[in-house]
Amino acid sequence: MRKVNALFLRNRLGQVLDQLERDSEPVLVSKGRKVRAVLVTLEDFKARFLDKQAEEERKLLLERIRGLRSEAPLSKSSLDMLRELRGYGS
Repeated sequence: MRKVNALFLRNRLGQVLDQLERDSEPVLVSKGRKVRAVLVTLEDFKARFLDKQAEEERKLLLERIRGLRSEAPLSKSSLDMLRELRGYGS
């Protein structure tokens, strides 16, 4: 893993991004003596964060569906429940 300081990154951002794209190795960015950030490729970002976020949202939606099923009166149709989940008024 490569480490660069903020000044170097500011002056040579294009080079750092080219190398990041070529090597796919995360780049640690330091300010002073402390690492403050990490640059990763877009693919790594999507794999690590967006997929995780989508999975968490899916779990929350399933919990919400289960909650609606348990508290929904029998008179509510599936269509009404779906509309409620999507935020539409009945």
